[in-house]
Amino acid sequence: MHIFLNPPINYIITRWSSAPPLKGPRPTRVRLNKMVEEPIMIKVYTLGGYEEVGKNMTAVEYNGEVVIIDMGIRLDRVLIHEDVNFQQMSSRDLRKLGAIPDDSSLKNKKVVAIALSHGHLDHIGAIAKLAPHYPDVPIYGTPYTIKLAKAEVRSEQYFEVTNPMYETQYGEIVQVSENLAIEFVQITHSIPQSSMVVVHTPEGAVVYACDYKFDNHSPLGEKPDYKRLKELGKEGVKILIPESTRVAEHTKTPSEASAKLLLEDFFYYEGMEERGLITTTFASHIARLQELIEIANNMGRQAVLVGRSLAKYTGIAKQLGLIKMKGAKAVRSPNAVQKTLREVSQARENYLLIVTGHQGEPGAVLTRMANGELYDIGKDDTVVFSAGVIPNPINIAQRYALETKLRMRGVRMVKDLHVSGHASREDHRYLIKLLNPENIIPAHGEFRMLTHYAELAEEEGYLIGRDVFVSRNGYKVDVR
Repeated sequence: MHIFLNPPINYIITRWSSAPPLKGPRPTRVRLNKMVEEPIMIKVYTLGGYEEVGKNMTAVEYNGEVVIIDMGIRLDRVLIHEDVNFQQMSSRDLRKLGAIPDDSSLKNKKVVAIALSHGHLDHIGAIAKLAPHYPDVPIYGTPYTIKLAKAEVRSEQYFEVTNPMYETQYGEIVQVSENLAIEFVQITHSIPQSSMVVVHTPEGAVVYACDYKFDNHSPLGEKPDYKRLKELGKEGVKILIPESTRVAEHTKTPSEASAKLLLEDFFYYEGMEERGLITTTFASHIARLQELIEIANNMGRQAVLVGRSLAKYTGIAKQLGLIKMKGAKAVRSPNAVQKTLREVSQARENYLLIVTGHQGEPGAVLTRMANGELYDIGKDDTVVFSAGVIPNPINIAQRYALETKLRMRGVRMVKDLHVSGHASREDHRYLIKLLNPENIIPAHGEFRMLTHYAELAEEEGYLIGRDVFVSRNGYKVDVR
């Protein structure tokens, strides 16, 4: 499928270089000039994440060469089918389920690099399924992201992945072909070492900003690289591809430091007498896990992390010095989980359990507890949800079922001790002002979210169909 969103070939459209920033439509001039050679188009393939939250994948083509950004999975499309083993399935079968992007439009294209923005599964979860379509094409990302991608590859049982993987540092510009280079710009999100991916072309930069927020007080010490973003804006950004998940919320997303205060206000209140304390959050949210471990230590309890994904993410983070596990332990094998939870249940007041299952995922530790397995959860226990519900019908339904089961067992629940890792409207507005992109293609959201971003872009002087383009999965946007 194809959308051609440009003027006819014998027209050149340019912005007035001397015009000051204005609200409303940006002034343009259109002139007929058949003698001037046309600039080469940049083609953006919107392969996944353009009408949904999940399975993100975008490709940027210039002069016949392609850089792919992210290869994500949509896990809920797998979870609704019983007895499905993702690692044993082919990419064709997973495409039929709507679980991974359809990259067939890149067949026979010259792919020169694959860049990974960060380590969440909706951005790297399909690496083992799709990277083999581009054998030996190098994969780049920050160290934490690449180590997580390698873990995904190791668990693959259907394909052999031969792509070399390279850890790239912030500030490096990697030349991947004669005309294309990639760069990873430091940004903040709910997982360490997240990046905005920049594809440098002779026509200007393409900036991929999925996912991010502007957090100036991250407990991990990470900060957005405002200096580099301003430089990119001055150098020239041809296309901005931003996430749109929370753009409809008219605010700025709070810092992770706010979530730390929410948790401390609850756990440190005068007269805390709860026996069993159980928390659940994203396994990849290293900053949040570090906060919970510190809270446990300050309360005189031992933090016990239970679940395979928690052990995986914290294990890699510990290798890179991103988390301190002082006094805490992580258990992942079935036997170790059962043994540990038996021990904890005998002296609940001595522990702070951190478990998987905040979305009500089948097979996760908290879900199994609510089903009467592993641990006799009940009126002596308080469950703290330090995570929001991912906005899709499957997660909403599973979370509702989980909460209902916990309520029936007499469990006290405390919800929403959490702040998002996604940019809200004012974060997005600031990014537009920093980069001053010529064109915008909203991404990472349901169609209504993409249109909300288009509305914001029009507030900043862009015009839908002229320099802001709302696309869908499987389409292509051509930009001169």
